[in-house]
Amino acid sequence: MKSQDTPFEGGPMDGRVLPVLLGPTGHPPKTYRIPVPDPAGGRPAVLVYRRVPRGHSRRLGLVQGWKYRYDPDDTSGGRLRWPWSKPAAPPVSRPDAPPSGKPGDTNE
Repeated sequence: MKSQDTPFEGGPMDGRVLPVLLGPTGHPPKTYRIPVPDPAGGRPAVLVYRRVPRGHSRRLGLVQGWKYRYDPDDTSGGRLRWPWSKPAAPPVSRPDAPPSGKPGDTNE
């Protein structure tokens, strides 16, 4: 498998460069999760880093490379999001909101 040295920005891994395996398209994964063991023996904490462009070329604006930026507010939970997947949480409906749908529709 092919790997690429990728820099990390922010968080505990700031300034480090790690070899990251590339996917079939030649790009590193969009998210990089690093489990950190708990010294007390509890559940490990997970550091989440998101892939961002390292730079762009002048003439065509192509991505020159990738780096990972720390994302402390990750809410994805490590699940894949497919277009046909159900949303994570149902939207909260307000009683004062107008009814959804076409005019003249009845919800009976």
